[in-house]
Amino acid sequence: MGTSAKKLTTGLSAAFPQENTVSSVGEYSKRNSSWSRNTPGWILPAILIAGWELLAQAGLIDTSLFSSPSQIAAELLKLTSNGELLMHLETTFLRVLSGFAIGVSAATLLGALTGYSGIARRLLDPLLQSLRSIPSMAWVPLFLLWLGIGESSKISLIALGAFFPIYLNLMNGVRNVDRKLVEAGLANGFRGFELAKAVVLPASLPAYLVGLRQGLSLGWMFVVAAEIMGASRGLGYLLIDGQTTGRPAIMMSSVILFAICGKVSDGVLATLNERLLHWQDVYKT
Repeated sequence: MGTSAKKLTTGLSAAFPQENTVSSVGEYSKRNSSWSRNTPGWILPAILIAGWELLAQAGLIDTSLFSSPSQIAAELLKLTSNGELLMHLETTFLRVLSGFAIGVSAATLLGALTGYSGIARRLLDPLLQSLRSIPSMAWVPLFLLWLGIGESSKISLIALGAFFPIYLNLMNGVRNVDRKLVEAGLANGFRGFELAKAVVLPASLPAYLVGLRQGLSLGWMFVVAAEIMGASRGLGYLLIDGQTTGRPAIMMSSVILFAICGKVSDGVLATLNERLLHWQDVYKT
């Protein structure tokens, strides 16, 4: 009887692939939901850009100091046509990603260690918290002295900027794991690495992912200071070049590009956040 029922279920599944239909409907609804969720975010920037252009065309803004959107677009088009824009974008992206990867690696190791071990926290955390208070520009001359004017100093500065928010969020995430969850894990026989994998990691993951997003945003901020250190290419160099040559359209183009690049990279992490935390039963407005 059980075998017949199983064969019947298998036959119906083959004849009517409901799972695929549900899956495709689900994917379609997800795409529509994503589109409807992201579309309102473009309304305010579009209104601001339109108002900005109208004020510039009416002569109410001095375009020699505050370039209009059309002037910025023309400058970006010029940089794109001669290949400079792609070169600067590629250089800056590589610096941010390299520094971010180093910062994430160090912050994950030390954040997990100080969060899990009280001895490590008492030993390392006071020093790291004091270093966190040092302004980014204070590190620039030191990195130039220690590492020279090449890529090492720039990537190290970006890594330093990305390190602290990731470290702090992960340490607090591990420390604030619900005691009842840990006790439940111990009662079910989990110890050591198994306990960390089954209980501590999922419970601290939301805080860690928030730290990643904050660390990446600081990486984009620190890359400006890094590219001031004698760079010959990159968006930061483009910003300084516009300043020294008196071209506000170049300066504003680089600022806008920083904003777009930061938003795109943060969007990637936000999508990763949603995928990794799909199991959370939380209230969403």
